[in-house]
Amino acid sequence: MKNSNQMHASSATLSELINTPLDNTEPAYLLNFEFEQVQPQIAYGHITIPAQTISTIYDETARTQQRSVRAAGFAPGKVPIAYIQEHFQANLLGHMKEFLFKYNVLNCLYRAIRTHKIPIAGEPRLFNIDLRPQHSARYTFEFSLLPAIEIQEWKYLPFKAPKRKNYKDLDRQVESFITCEQDALKAYQDNGIEVGDWVYFSLALADQNNVALIPEYSEQFWFKLGNEDTDNPLRSLFLNKKIGDIFCSSDIGLQTYFSNQLDTTYNFQITIVDILPAAYFCLELFKRHFKLKTNKDVSKKLIEVFSYRNDMSQRRSMVDETLKLLMYKNRFDIPNHLVLREQKRILDTIQKSPDYNVYRTQKDFNHRVKQLAEKLARESSFIDSLAYHENITVNKQDVKGYLNFTLRPRMREFLYFKHPEPTIEGQEIPIAAEELNRTALREKTINYAIYHLTKR
Repeated sequence: MKNSNQMHASSATLSELINTPLDNTEPAYLLNFEFEQVQPQIAYGHITIPAQTISTIYDETARTQQRSVRAAGFAPGKVPIAYIQEHFQANLLGHMKEFLFKYNVLNCLYRAIRTHKIPIAGEPRLFNIDLRPQHSARYTFEFSLLPAIEIQEWKYLPFKAPKRKNYKDLDRQVESFITCEQDALKAYQDNGIEVGDWVYFSLALADQNNVALIPEYSEQFWFKLGNEDTDNPLRSLFLNKKIGDIFCSSDIGLQTYFSNQLDTTYNFQITIVDILPAAYFCLELFKRHFKLKTNKDVSKKLIEVFSYRNDMSQRRSMVDETLKLLMYKNRFDIPNHLVLREQKRILDTIQKSPDYNVYRTQKDFNHRVKQLAEKLARESSFIDSLAYHENITVNKQDVKGYLNFTLRPRMREFLYFKHPEPTIEGQEIPIAAEELNRTALREKTINYAIYHLTKR
């Protein structure tokens, strides 16, 4: 796979470059990604799941229905799997489309976009699903492509970082915060996963004997154990588990997440890969996240979210000024349909606010929403391109460093790019690991830019 600079200079097509097998492709990875550019700014991403995998999961899905299916001539729970597959095929396939999408297609999609450095604008859109018994399945996504952004030399641009407020009280607040979190760390006892923690786990389908149905194949997810009053079965599934624990479960919370159409009883093999405790804010992760070396550097960086000017933190001002400078020096066009989609997303969010009726009566409300939509669409597109240009990568520690900020309300001010919502209608849900990788990469890239612009 060629890097982004080679990609723009090569006479090969983008499709040819992306579809060239990667040197580090895992042979055990069962899904295949294919890129097809159909217009200068439109492309398709095809994810293929082998027929053998489809058959294995199709058989297992039918088996999970044996308890609930009632058919004349068969005792309850004794309906043959072949009968279920023949008479309930449409239901089974409809469910599998949803299950596979959430289980492994999303992870494969975002992994391919990042690994192949595909310059997409906005989010991929599911275009078509072709799924039949005894055949390979194919998920097709439509991409809006950005024109190549020829990023100019930027690391030595003149940049004046916003200044902090010089109130002594701010220093005392930072000192108090550091002391409290250090004390919390000293008092922490590792009794396993607790409410409020983030857990990183792998998931594999298993048979009734707890043996993996597809050996050496699993997918990774993150899950936050919320402290909301509503019950969530997934919390009890993870409570008190420790890193390295491997267990099997047919937990109703997992069944509900992966299936809105059928009541399933899949048996999942779960491995706890890592845990981010909520009991303390990890200052070591904080240091690593910002490449800090001394305690003085830590205090100076923390001041950024305690120092406010005109209702905006020093940190947010720094990010805004950085993005404004970089995009002023690197002009590019954003497709109008991308702005419209971003407008809709913003409106959907604002409409949930109790102050929505007040906002929308303002004369310039629609204009401001459009301006914000264009700004956000332009920023995310540019940051993705900068990450590819600078060959910035992301790993599990980067994600932990990102999620560490979500553990304390004030620390969330350090995050500019928001991670996927971990709840639906008040219920916590798993987040595909590659979705979080995408957000963490953007956050790492803006920090990378600020680091180089301010290190002089």
